[in-house]
Amino acid sequence: MSTYLSLLKSRRDFRSLWLGASVSVMGDSMTFVALSWLVLAQPGGTAKLGFLAVCYTAPVVVGGLVAGPLLDRFDKRAALIADSVLRGVAVGSIPLTAAVATVPAWLPFLVAALYGLLKMVPMAAVPAAIPDLVAPRERDAANALESVSYSLSGIIGFTLAAPLLGTLGPANILALDAATYACFAVAVALIRRPLRPHAKPAPQAAPVPVFRDRVLVGTTLAFMAFNIAEGAMTMVVAPWLAKEQLPGDGAALSLLMAALSAGELLGGFAAGAWRPRIDRLVAIAVVELVAAAGFLAVLGSPDWIPVAAGFLVIGMFSAPMTVWAQSLRMERIPPSQRGRVFSVFRTMMQATPPVGAAAVTPLLVAGNLAAAVILMSALAALPAFALLFVREGRQLWITGSSCG
Repeated sequence: MSTYLSLLKSRRDFRSLWLGASVSVMGDSMTFVALSWLVLAQPGGTAKLGFLAVCYTAPVVVGGLVAGPLLDRFDKRAALIADSVLRGVAVGSIPLTAAVATVPAWLPFLVAALYGLLKMVPMAAVPAAIPDLVAPRERDAANALESVSYSLSGIIGFTLAAPLLGTLGPANILALDAATYACFAVAVALIRRPLRPHAKPAPQAAPVPVFRDRVLVGTTLAFMAFNIAEGAMTMVVAPWLAKEQLPGDGAALSLLMAALSAGELLGGFAAGAWRPRIDRLVAIAVVELVAAAGFLAVLGSPDWIPVAAGFLVIGMFSAPMTVWAQSLRMERIPPSQRGRVFSVFRTMMQATPPVGAAAVTPLLVAGNLAAAVILMSALAALPAFALLFVREGRQLWITGSSCG
């Protein structure tokens, strides 16, 4: 813990960014449960979950293509504040509509689509800003804290979502998320260090094209396949299990998502404080294989204990993948292209969950949970074997930190 506490104490601007993002992610966790419950309450809600997943993630492709060039051209602080305001208004439209009339059946899908369209702004801006806010030796810890913020905020958000569904209702949960966007905007405004674009490298120092770097391409493809499986699990399988097989309805869904976040929390802390002595790509492949095995625990349904344990394992061993791969990318991507490259890579990874959601939805409608589980496990495991044959090699770019 001393590693993380020292970083948060000494890097004020990073602390503001991290705290603001953590609060916002907590609200987003509750929003996922609220939107899923609004859709499940509609006629044919189970079949509509797949469409909600598509609305939630498919626009990421368009948004990501636009976000990257903007982040490399403008101050990242301004981009993050604008994103928080726009998404806060979008999410807040549901409680405002509920206060004066009945929420239209199409509105949750529209809100999900707007959320997905803007999602890549913080997902690309935060990792692109980290190298400007911390020293090179602090990057693993900073990346781990980003992972931990998603996990811890997810635990709090998913845990609170169950009781709040019964007391406040899904519309008011979305009002809370709108408030968290305001908190994020204020936190970013408090960052003193400019996050302006970096100068482009001289022609003789131009980096090797990203698509020719086997490390960047290999890790991205492996993450894309894993996200297909995880998207199917979290966006369709988990709500379906909570509604159809596990006791507790909304409480069961919150429990599963909290178990996933708890695993990510533990895995993230471990990855930031300990660097594997073996080749990092081999380490990434190993933890991905273990995470893939966690999908098989869903076959223990309707007993919630093995299912929750599987979600815990998936989270615990997928978090180090993110931390170690992100540090690799920061080493290999030139500063002037960080916003663009992080946006493209994360867009590619985040745009894949709808594929998994669309693949498993007809299987669950037919009641074939076993086939869905086998499909998810295979998608998560097979690319990890390919990573075992890739080595880090030379870096594209040698970077320092403006923080010293």
